[in-house]
Amino acid sequence: MTGDADAIVVGSGPNGLAAAIVLARAGVSVVVVEGAPTIGGGTRTEALTLPGFSHDVCSAIHPLGVASPLMASLPLETYGVEWIQPTIAMAHALDGGRAARYAHDLAETAAELGSDGPAYRRLMEPFTTHWSALAHDVLAPVRIPSHPLLMARFGLTGIQSCTSLAERFARPETRAMLAGIAAHSIQPLSASGTAAAAILLGVTGHVAGWPIARGGSATITNAMAAYLTSLGGRIVTGTPIRRLNELPPARAVLLDLTPRQVLRVAGEWLPARYSKQLLEFEYGPGIFKVDWALSGPVPWTAPECNLAGTVHLGGTIEEVAASEEAVTRGRHAERPFVLVAQQSRFDASRAPAGQHTLWAYCHVPAGSTVDMTPRIEAQIERFAPGFRDLILARHTISSVELQAKNPNMVGGDIGAGANTLRQLIFRPTIRWNPYSTPVPGLYLCSASTPPGGGVHGMCGYHAAVAVLGDRFGVSPSREAYYGRPTVSRVS
Repeated sequence: MTGDADAIVVGSGPNGLAAAIVLARAGVSVVVVEGAPTIGGGTRTEALTLPGFSHDVCSAIHPLGVASPLMASLPLETYGVEWIQPTIAMAHALDGGRAARYAHDLAETAAELGSDGPAYRRLMEPFTTHWSALAHDVLAPVRIPSHPLLMARFGLTGIQSCTSLAERFARPETRAMLAGIAAHSIQPLSASGTAAAAILLGVTGHVAGWPIARGGSATITNAMAAYLTSLGGRIVTGTPIRRLNELPPARAVLLDLTPRQVLRVAGEWLPARYSKQLLEFEYGPGIFKVDWALSGPVPWTAPECNLAGTVHLGGTIEEVAASEEAVTRGRHAERPFVLVAQQSRFDASRAPAGQHTLWAYCHVPAGSTVDMTPRIEAQIERFAPGFRDLILARHTISSVELQAKNPNMVGGDIGAGANTLRQLIFRPTIRWNPYSTPVPGLYLCSASTPPGGGVHGMCGYHAAVAVLGDRFGVSPSREAYYGRPTVSRVS
């Protein structure tokens, strides 16, 4: 690694690559330094089970990969990304062969919800109709909103708990569907702000679907890397940075790291007060993940599940709430809420002909070493009798093993920080510019900064904009990153 770059980005997850791309677009020479042998952070695809089976290591379904203003502005398709829309975005399985059907189309979803349909449409339609305006304000740090009335509506509704929001609806299918979407926040459903998670993820699904990247999630970061290279940026892999002074001189350094790694790398240069605030940053629960190679498709009882790229398993809202509450209290749920992705139903490249992959995880207390495989498989078997007979091989990873593989996943936290109400607003510290640090030229660009976790690149975008303004005197127009790619539909 040579010292001829104006900016250095440490970490090659989607946010690190996004930051580098924004800088390179502005004419800044930039190099990305990655400690692992390959790029991507959690957005990787590997052969975890048997030859011929491709599994997404962490991120798998990408509504914000399409709906994010930054990601939508990138020529990802030119560099090999093909988005696949499953027939329906998500199904939430219930006992008795029933399932709530969450479709890309808002009107279709509302129609499926029967008597709850009009209320659901009233909840979601203002935000789906004005997504570009909402995205500009909600996928950003705290500031005076450009669309105050829309943000006020979102804030007043989103500050509620999911359980309060669900009281608007009578049908168990609707209530369970909202609970499953909100549970992506890995917070108790009774916590303030979990309604925002349900609305935001629900709205992005209606705007952009819950798509899959053909060939695996790694194609997204590979495309970002190829685009960065075309702009003159460079990427160096297999180079872990243990201390800030291991880097060559540069006008700006951006760290795609969570607060714990920031303190390890830069702690001796940071003021004590700021270091204390980073130490107080709260990480969320962990996950336990299983990938399977299967001899055939999962035999779901509910037909809707056969059409969905994502399947939520957990039963009623009460069951999902009990599972998430147990994790918060440091316990392992006997009947965990399980998030399932079945990419190979819609992407034949993931497995040999006639065979399939399956991806799933459940939430566990941070740092858990408990093997949740039997409980996860019991939940799948509950809604798909005969599932176990299809298993050819499995790969499991605990929270502790996740952190060992990717230090940014502290305690198995895949979101780079707890989604508490405070940290939904201020992260990682209470600071007007959360991307800057008290050290001149040192910035943060990981999902520990606003707007938080997800493959959207917006943390990297906002960090790069701060760098351009502070260090290079450039103020890019936000219109430059607006746009929407074409999404293919696979039935």
